[in-house]
Amino acid sequence: MRVDIVTKEFPPEIYGGAGVHVAELSRVLAKHVDLQVRAFGAPRDAEFHGATVTSYSTPEDLSEANAALQTLGVDLRIVPDIAGADLVHSHTWYANMAGHLASLLHGIPHVLSAHSLEPLRPWKAEQLGGGYALSSWVEKTAYEAAAAIIAVSEGMRQDILRSYPNVDPAKVRVVHNGIDVDMWQPDNGEDAIRALGMDPDKPSVVFVGRNTRQKGVPYLLKAAASLPEDVQLVLCLGAADTPELAAETARLIEELQGKREGVLLIERMLPRHELIQVLSHATAFACPSIYEPLGIVNLEAMACGAAVVASATGGIPEVVQPGETGLLVELEQVTDGTGTPLDPEKFVAHFAAALNEVVSDPARAKVMGAAGRVRAEQHFSWESITETTLEVYRSVLAP
Repeated sequence: MRVDIVTKEFPPEIYGGAGVHVAELSRVLAKHVDLQVRAFGAPRDAEFHGATVTSYSTPEDLSEANAALQTLGVDLRIVPDIAGADLVHSHTWYANMAGHLASLLHGIPHVLSAHSLEPLRPWKAEQLGGGYALSSWVEKTAYEAAAAIIAVSEGMRQDILRSYPNVDPAKVRVVHNGIDVDMWQPDNGEDAIRALGMDPDKPSVVFVGRNTRQKGVPYLLKAAASLPEDVQLVLCLGAADTPELAAETARLIEELQGKREGVLLIERMLPRHELIQVLSHATAFACPSIYEPLGIVNLEAMACGAAVVASATGGIPEVVQPGETGLLVELEQVTDGTGTPLDPEKFVAHFAAALNEVVSDPARAKVMGAAGRVRAEQHFSWESITETTLEVYRSVLAP
């Protein structure tokens, strides 16, 4: 069986959970099928753990166009090369149109993985302008026509069916994201964290993620104001999506640093070994997301032995077991697609209380972290996830 995966992100160009998912799935999937990966971006190694990789750059005549049009330009470059595949599997809206058109042109099934949904990310209009309407159309078209849709959580499956009522529920299958527990495991070394300015002898709350509306960083910064004075707040924070969000978070960080010590801001993507050491020394890992289909970053933290404090939204409750591997913070949200808390102050207060509960009892936090490691090992291995993905493939291929 030849399977062509289409993806915007692929090593070394990874900036989010979807990219991690595609890379890990490809690594294991290549053992079972003839795997061709077709990825956006600059030329890269042509082989990846047995998969053949081809890169596609933005057409030169679209270099100044809206970002959504650039995406479609790359998709069109990819479609002809999918000829000969038995199945095409796309990841995120960026790749969905390539999968949809390849399905029509070459007469093969299109499977797509849902890592996020455009209707639930309306703040993207701030980034893309009219391109958001285009990306939304692409996603809707692909979802309604796909032979099968893989949702990374049951929460995501329900979101898909609410957002796209014309989609047949029978074709939406849940296959969780996974974690390479051999790669992500506790590291008790201190060289990396000391170099970053993190004190291993003090309790800490760690955040890792992009600065997007969905990650809820402003809520965490407000909650952190009530942390005990000796608790460090370590923010491994990616670039903000918009100037407005950048200004808001910068102001909140500055205000927090003016009131307390131990606020460490790391504004670069850490190499994996450094990030693992940071997570391994976290008393609590914070995930204040207002939209999270599953949250691979929570799995990474759990695999490194960190207790997780997270908002109870999307697929997060399918990962974090409250009272066992961490704590969940209830989140009542508006229904306009933004995910905004109905009562932001209440959410901040409850998130702060959960963080304080964990950091005030380091022994219990360690027990939770150890339980999280076990859960990651037992329920989220890539081998089992790959086998379930293959079952989805077989279900849409003609006998």
